[in-house]
Amino acid sequence: MPATGSDLLDGSALAELYERVRQGSTEVLGTLDGQPMLVVDLDRPTGAGRLGIPPAFGSVVVGISRIGSSDQRLSGVDVAITEADRSARPWVSVADLDDELDAMAAAVQRSPMASVALVQVLRSGRPDSLDLDLLLESFAYSTLQGGTEFARWLADTPTTPATPNGIPSLVVERSGGRLSLTFDRPRVRNAYSRAMRDELCEALAVACADPSIREVHLYGRGPDFCSGGDLGEFGTLPDPAAGHLIRTSRSAARLLAVVGDRTVAHLHGACVGAGVELPALASRVVARPDTRLRLPEVAMGLIPGAGGTATLPRRIGRHRTGWLALTGRFISADTGQDWGLIDEVAEE
Repeated sequence: MPATGSDLLDGSALAELYERVRQGSTEVLGTLDGQPMLVVDLDRPTGAGRLGIPPAFGSVVVGISRIGSSDQRLSGVDVAITEADRSARPWVSVADLDDELDAMAAAVQRSPMASVALVQVLRSGRPDSLDLDLLLESFAYSTLQGGTEFARWLADTPTTPATPNGIPSLVVERSGGRLSLTFDRPRVRNAYSRAMRDELCEALAVACADPSIREVHLYGRGPDFCSGGDLGEFGTLPDPAAGHLIRTSRSAARLLAVVGDRTVAHLHGACVGAGVELPALASRVVARPDTRLRLPEVAMGLIPGAGGTATLPRRIGRHRTGWLALTGRFISADTGQDWGLIDEVAEE
């Protein structure tokens, strides 16, 4: 589902927003001292006077509205939140704007470099080229892997190093023209390991090369579809440059894009990180009512790394993708369906 209209970054609109702020025709509710977040009240036509504004591309721009007006020019902001009950893109409806701003401010304060890198990548998205979007994501991810925020997260997060056990992480079954791929690490909630990635790429490469495979189905065994990247492998690759080359040469997202028009993803339980980013490329996403979706990487000092900054905007737009990644919150299956990240909620 390509992003259109106000979901795409309009450089002139962003420049116009800052000019309006400088001239006092748009009210700035607040900036974080020393932190790159700008909050703009989109309901106010006048008022703030001249204020010192961070450089346009060095801040997270949060637009707020109590009415969620559909005629606002929203291409100059990174996230759009409203207290109005609106399901229309790009708005995120929240119960209380002040509480939401406090939560977003805390998230940006915790990981300012990752937060800004995230919105920069989302702003630069190219709806006409998934490959370019995946490359940009990988470059940014590798840069952040060498940063202080990720190093701090690693130091504060005790993990057990992953030990390969030789057991396949993916069950591959073929029945006629149907290929079923099942994540099979239920003890660790189907954490997306390097071995699982490689096995998934091998299976998808077969589907890409074999036109007799008319259907590809993605499943997860156990209580959760996929809990995201295997934390035991985080920080174990010492060279971010090598990580970039591996990530772009063994990209399940690139292969899923080839067979996406014949792929159905069947979600349940927790769908975190890669468990959200990869299914977004399927032509149909069916989820059980217990499905919960989340992008947790910014709090780790990173951005999504399995393709999420490229795949999610194509379904839900960059504003909602930005909100998901900045806040790291779970959304329900019903919200996912309202936004277009899920096509059907059903018991299976």
